Amino acid sequence: MILGAYLGLFLAAFAAATLLPMQSEALLVGLLHNGQLSVLGLWLVATLGNVLGSLVNWWLGRRLEQYKERRWFPVGLRHLERARRHYQRYGHWSLLLSWMPLIGDPLTLVAGVMGEPLKRFLLLVSLAKGARYAVLVWLTLGWLASPGT
Repeated sequence: MILGAYLGLFLAAFAAATLLPMQSEALLVGLLHNGQLSVLGLWLVATLGNVLGSLVNWWLGRRLEQYKERRWFPVGLRHLERARRHYQRYGHWSLLLSWMPLIGDPLTLVAGVMGEPLKRFLLLVSLAKGARYAVLVWLTLGWLASPGT
């Protein structure tokens, strides 16, 4: 049961960080409410899964640009150039927004297309994703500890 809960959270967080329409926050909150698992362990597993999912996006971005001239390429050359200009304007610091819904996952893909170095990518994305889950844990535990719950 315990290993299954951690594995389920890892997989949900991993999938949520890819371009798949998934989310992991509800599962994390549910496991925190259960109270049987380590808070630190849940935070670590969710963060690790989410960062590794973002790494998949980065890797796809690194490999995807070689196909930009193909007819089936999912993004037009004009849109790709626009994303490149935005990334060059805001730079690697924009990866601190990788935790945000809707823009975070594509941002990690663009970072790969832009050739963002792996070490810096992992550092910034880990900070962003870890902070998001830390805030969620803090809010959840604060709500659980408040009177009347």
